[in-house]
Amino acid sequence: MGKYRGIYKRGNIYYIRYVDPSGKVIRESARTTNLKEALKFLAQRKAEVLKGEIHERVKIKNYSFKELAERYKEWAEIQKSWNKSKRYMVEVLEQRFGNIALRKLEPSIIGKFVVDIVKQDKKPATVNKYLVILKHMLRKAVEWNMVEDFILKRLSSIKQLRLNNRRLRYLTKEEIERFLSCCDEKLYPIVFTALNTGMRKSEILGLKWSNVDLKNGYIYIERSKNEESRVIPMNKRLLELFKRMYEKRQGDYVFINPKTGDRYKDIKSAFKTALKKAGIKNFHFHDLRHTFASHLVMAGVDLTTVKELLGHKDIKMTLRYSHLAPEHKQKAVNVLNNLFSK
Repeated sequence: MGKYRGIYKRGNIYYIRYVDPSGKVIRESARTTNLKEALKFLAQRKAEVLKGEIHERVKIKNYSFKELAERYKEWAEIQKSWNKSKRYMVEVLEQRFGNIALRKLEPSIIGKFVVDIVKQDKKPATVNKYLVILKHMLRKAVEWNMVEDFILKRLSSIKQLRLNNRRLRYLTKEEIERFLSCCDEKLYPIVFTALNTGMRKSEILGLKWSNVDLKNGYIYIERSKNEESRVIPMNKRLLELFKRMYEKRQGDYVFINPKTGDRYKDIKSAFKTALKKAGIKNFHFHDLRHTFASHLVMAGVDLTTVKELLGHKDIKMTLRYSHLAPEHKQKAVNVLNNLFSK
């Protein structure tokens, strides 16, 4: 309970606890982070109990989730951390739970929502973001006296999903050929560059001709994610592609958006379209980097070289990208078949 009887905190907000004339324990947000103000509020409530005024004051309307969502969005609009992504998630939650009374929210209802969005191929990290926002909305509902605080205890059993950051997705040789055949003429050279260099999307879209050495076949990355420069050699096929592109260059950047005459800001739409045509699921642009590293390792390239090509500071980071498919592990141990006599 703390030092002061009838006062406790949830996060930074003080709450008060007192007994009404019927003997029922009432818990209510003091809507303040200041202890003195909370004590004053508690004294006020106790005085109202004695006067018989408390029932009229603390009676909470049976608010719906939709009403909470509308008020939450109004409040969130002036918060610095608010963005389009969070607004979208609140709207998804509002659409799902809108007509449900806040008091009626049960773990089973939330659990069903989690199952449904997981079925939509949402990553655990995305599911957890929904849960974080949902619980924050309910904490604000308690603070705003839209629902009693028992709702927080009731839903405390809803746990976030365990994250697995070790993505093992990379394209097989057959998938690479199928995917490239589905890329349009603008997307193809970007994807081909990623597959042959392991460069990040930001590095590719920001690549300038001044950082390409066509004579010696090198790409110079001046500013990478870890702030270290690196040199990437081009293989014969990539060098030939860049030479053809150089003859038709339209500006400083290697990859120019013909609609704007400037560098591409993003290629999400074209990338998703190509993936759909190729029938490839659960794949993101960064996985082209995984594909590059994985195929190098499966071809026998040592991890130190892969580390340098990817621009990693620590070999542990390279191990994440250079995972080996089970069949290649089997081939590796099969090399020892002739080592021992029968």
